[in-house]
Amino acid sequence: MPSRAFLASYRRLFAAPGAAAFTLTGLLGRLALSMTGVSLVVLLSERRGSYGLAGSVSAAGLVTGAIGMPLIGRLVDRYGQARVSVPAALYNAVPLAGLLLCVRLGAPDWTLYLCSAACAAAPNLGGMARSRWAHLYRADPAARHLANSFEQALDELCFMAGPVLAMLLCTTLAPEAGLVTAGTLGTAGTLLFAAQRRTEPPLPAAPEQEQTTTGQQHGSPLRAPGLRVLVLTFLATGMVFGATEITTVAYADALGHKAVAGALLGLVAAGSCLAGLLFGLLTPRRAPGARFLLGASAMAAVLLLPLAAGLGGAGLGVLGVVLFAAGTATAPTMVTGMTLIQDLLPQRQFNEGMAMAVSGIVVGISAGAALAGTVAEHAAPGTGYALPASAATLALLIALAGRRHLLARPSSPGGAAENSERVVSASV
Repeated sequence: MPSRAFLASYRRLFAAPGAAAFTLTGLLGRLALSMTGVSLVVLLSERRGSYGLAGSVSAAGLVTGAIGMPLIGRLVDRYGQARVSVPAALYNAVPLAGLLLCVRLGAPDWTLYLCSAACAAAPNLGGMARSRWAHLYRADPAARHLANSFEQALDELCFMAGPVLAMLLCTTLAPEAGLVTAGTLGTAGTLLFAAQRRTEPPLPAAPEQEQTTTGQQHGSPLRAPGLRVLVLTFLATGMVFGATEITTVAYADALGHKAVAGALLGLVAAGSCLAGLLFGLLTPRRAPGARFLLGASAMAAVLLLPLAAGLGGAGLGVLGVVLFAAGTATAPTMVTGMTLIQDLLPQRQFNEGMAMAVSGIVVGISAGAALAGTVAEHAAPGTGYALPASAATLALLIALAGRRHLLARPSSPGGAAENSERVVSASV
């Protein structure tokens, strides 16, 4: 498709007043999130001289963040984005500042764990942005598909730019510069995002007034079998991300070019970003559940390429090509998964449901990175690529086992918003 038509397709998303404002402000906060992990590791490894301490302190924040994000999402669904995200962002800045102060003053290690664990109230700006798109284009399934694809591309853009910016700040200014910048951007971005009130979705009907078609009231989003399948699938997908990152660093290091690892991982994100943008231009001809199964199948197949390159002792050039190809399969799966969440849940549970999916990814990344680190220490270079390939296969098996729930027609008021898309796709 010509570039002019490409730009025109995405430009129409921003015809809605305020769409550009919440996208740009939310991007600041999401960029900050992608900077935090690298910034923390560099800071503690420099000031405390221990990568082990840096990794475990970072892990403490990931664990509590994975627990706190769905809780924040539930509050957002109940009280609104601005009323929850503003105090959450202001609160989150306090333990982050405390962590920097503890490092500066040479406080005991346990204070670092405490401060990192307390940073568990970061709002899921990506989920809130998707919720805004879903409300703005609630009657236009094609536009929602385009918006979800665009949001996934923004996630990948942050994944590429955030760590690079963090490393630049930490190495050229001071080890603390990355975390200070991340905290500033995160707080400012969230506050500016919350200030965009005209695009904030209105609060839906109270839980006691909203029932499923079977007459039962909604409880936790996890009561929806389809969401349980998606969370488990995203957990396995997170393992793909975590294992790929550590294995790629170890492989490049084994070849004597550790500095190239960042560029190789950037190619994974670039492939996913490009695939997400192109995927958004396609007109959906199948129901989201069917598209999700196809995406998971493609991801499992393509991730065999890095495994073959690693076991075959391929050079970094070949590895870069196959990692780019591997990245192209993850975006369609993620995009369709987020569409499915909007399809399966009522509007009043969108943010909590999407936060649960993101938490599953975070837990998976941690598990995948830990497993890959162990494999890298005890196996030949490239062997670790068996982990992302296996995790992608596990994601496919989980999706196939739960396909009945993914392909089912929506039984909730929120899922009814997708009925028009199913009418279009029913003929395929």
